[in-house]
Amino acid sequence: MIRRLSIITALTLSLISTSSVLAQTKKPQSPDKFAPNPLEIKVSDPLLPARKLDVQPLTPTELQQLEVALDNLNQEATTKFQAGNKEEAFDTWNRELRLRRYFGNLAEVQALSRVGEIAWRDNDRQQVQYITQRLQSIQKPKKLQPVSDLEVLRALGQAYQNIRAPKLALEVYYQVLAQVQQQQNTVAEVETLTTIGSIHMSWFDYPQAAVTYEQLLSLASKRGERENEVAYLKQLAYIYEQARLPQQSVKIRSQLAEIYTRENIRDEIPALRMSIAADYEALAKQDPSQLENAFQNYQQAYTIAWEQEQFVRAGEALQKLVALYRSQGQIDEALQTSQILLQSEELAGNFYGMMTTYDQIGQMYLQRKQYPQARNAFQEGLKIAQQLRYEDSYFSEQIQKIPTN
Repeated sequence: MIRRLSIITALTLSLISTSSVLAQTKKPQSPDKFAPNPLEIKVSDPLLPARKLDVQPLTPTELQQLEVALDNLNQEATTKFQAGNKEEAFDTWNRELRLRRYFGNLAEVQALSRVGEIAWRDNDRQQVQYITQRLQSIQKPKKLQPVSDLEVLRALGQAYQNIRAPKLALEVYYQVLAQVQQQQNTVAEVETLTTIGSIHMSWFDYPQAAVTYEQLLSLASKRGERENEVAYLKQLAYIYEQARLPQQSVKIRSQLAEIYTRENIRDEIPALRMSIAADYEALAKQDPSQLENAFQNYQQAYTIAWEQEQFVRAGEALQKLVALYRSQGQIDEALQTSQILLQSEELAGNFYGMMTTYDQIGQMYLQRKQYPQARNAFQEGLKIAQQLRYEDSYFSEQIQKIPTN
């Protein structure tokens, strides 16, 4: 009987011990699924006077003292962050940010912007979320009208940019744009559009970037700002190229070409004409009639480059022409253009280009079974290859392959 009681007692103690271990290891359930935003909670702070501030606001002297204290908190948080104590650092920053609201929306937004960028660079998503929520609360308070002060809106836009929230930033900047347009403040309009365009470009939204820069181009044209007009045209040309919209690209680049021609800036024209020709080549895939425009622009690029003694550029245009002629089966024209190309490359000192051109000429003659001409072209290419000590075996093989009869 005594032995049986001992066994029961031992089992009971074992169960109690096991239950105790389980209770210790089991994590307590959090009553709240999401922690409250530390920037939105209202807590007393030793830096604030012990009175109802909504009834009796801070005096200028108290605000001055508080500002010094908050600057110290910012420095304290920075020191902690640099030492690797990031959690403590953001706790300190959050305390600073909660108190910054006593200086008004602008000061608080600027502080949120500063800390938000640090959080984003540190990949602290939760802190970025806290700051985003607070910025949105300032922008659109629940019981008040949305913010309309331009200075605060611009600060909000910058803050959203710092935390990489482009949609929220654009929403604010479009609000700014509407206001400055209503005020007929053209300088501010240009500045705001430039910011909007930059955001679209940063996130590779080329269609919307194009809309913005078209507006900037229109403003520059109306005001006769030739330098800005050229800059916007160049930016639009790049945008339409990246967006693979050759029709729009041709329009913009043609406007640029007109300006350069009118102002006799001929050194810029060859490269521009080559780009226009490439756009027409792209359009020709759907509309073969556009090939003629491609030919014309490559020819203009070559002619003007030759006149300007831009022999490298002339060679590039001639190479494009040769390739285009060959793609259309116009071998005679391709061979004639290749002879001019050889002259251009010789003047430019481009011996590798000459070697490559002789190879192309040889291949075209082989295609037409004109073997003596093909052999002569490959032999000329071999001479240059031997001088360059490059691909000489290739040209020797090509010569050996040519039929003797």
